[in-house]
Amino acid sequence: MNREILSGHPADAAKALLGRVLVVPGDGLRARITEVEAYGGPADSPWPDPGAHTWPGVTPRNRVMFGPAGHLYVYRSYGIHFCANVTAGPDGVGGGVLLRGAEILEGEDVARRRRSAARGNLARKSPVLRDLARGPGNLGQALGIDLGDYGLDLFDPSSRVQLGAGERAPVADAEMRDAELRNVELRSGPRVGLRAASQRPWRFWLPGEPGVSAYRRHAKADGLA
Repeated sequence: MNREILSGHPADAAKALLGRVLVVPGDGLRARITEVEAYGGPADSPWPDPGAHTWPGVTPRNRVMFGPAGHLYVYRSYGIHFCANVTAGPDGVGGGVLLRGAEILEGEDVARRRRSAARGNLARKSPVLRDLARGPGNLGQALGIDLGDYGLDLFDPSSRVQLGAGERAPVADAEMRDAELRNVELRSGPRVGLRAASQRPWRFWLPGEPGVSAYRRHAKADGLA
């Protein structure tokens, strides 16, 4: 995995991210990406996408999405959850990939503590392994991602969160999974909870993964791709 792979069409970048490993070295966390959604750019981009945060053009909130690929775009959803995205596409165009689900490979205890703390008094029991990073909000909680991570370069070995770098290379299970992934037919479908461009099949996931989230259609979805 490198920046060039993520610098093309966001849908291609999304598929390339499946099976890759996010690393949080300081926490001993490693998580394999199992579900993603691609998002394009504004109306004048090569891949206009009215369902994307980039649709209005560059704003203080989305500016990192118009920069180089491979950076972290973080936003708060419903005032509660932090969602993590990987910027995609050429510099200046606008695009990204929402990380919707992951399998925790290492650091389960850290992820479990964070998820339980986020649930507070509502947590009667700790989440099962399958659910630790299932869904974008849970993924952000499990990995400890928040607005302080906005703009991180995921290919910088000094970054708090890294992608396919640092600790990943020498780990046998990650290499084995990459080999298996080359023989797997990825699944795709409509993106979750979107009102605009609701039927565009830019959600991708690894088949058979228990941590993949359920599809949820927006009540006012436009039915357009």
